[in-house]
Amino acid sequence: MSQRRLARVAQAVKQVVSQAILMEMRDPRARNITVISVEVPEDLRSAKVYVSVMGDPKTERLSLKGLEAARGWLQQKIAEELDLRWTPVLSFIVDPGIKKSLEISRQLREALPEPADEDDDGEGDEEGEGDEENDEESAESIEDEGTAGPDEPAPPNPDREAP
Repeated sequence: MSQRRLARVAQAVKQVVSQAILMEMRDPRARNITVISVEVPEDLRSAKVYVSVMGDPKTERLSLKGLEAARGWLQQKIAEELDLRWTPVLSFIVDPGIKKSLEISRQLREALPEPADEDDDGEGDEEGEGDEENDEESAESIEDEGTAGPDEPAPPNPDREAP
């Protein structure tokens, strides 16, 4: 069987199982479950469903028990949705990848120093507190553009016709 077909079947099984868990499953034990991936062998008679469960180890165990209890119902959903010769027998495996990545992120945040904010350097970057040189330069650039100040008459515009 082609690898492309296996990947399509695995993706379809993942979608059906994810939707069923998220939208239709009523078991209170099966909460905070995310289907990470699905692996199917070439004969399509079984499927390993990798899940992530947020929470402590007790919550993880309860969620897995809820999934195991709903295995037949989930397989029935797959049979209804997908046109396969055999309905794969599901096995659920906790994928520790997401928890590990969250733990690594937490450790990095603790180990690295907090980045210094650029606004806290006391240099007067706020409006109205800039240095005088920059104010003079911006005033000169306005004058160079040919715009008139409030007390000066506007210079003639050569593109306009005289009245």
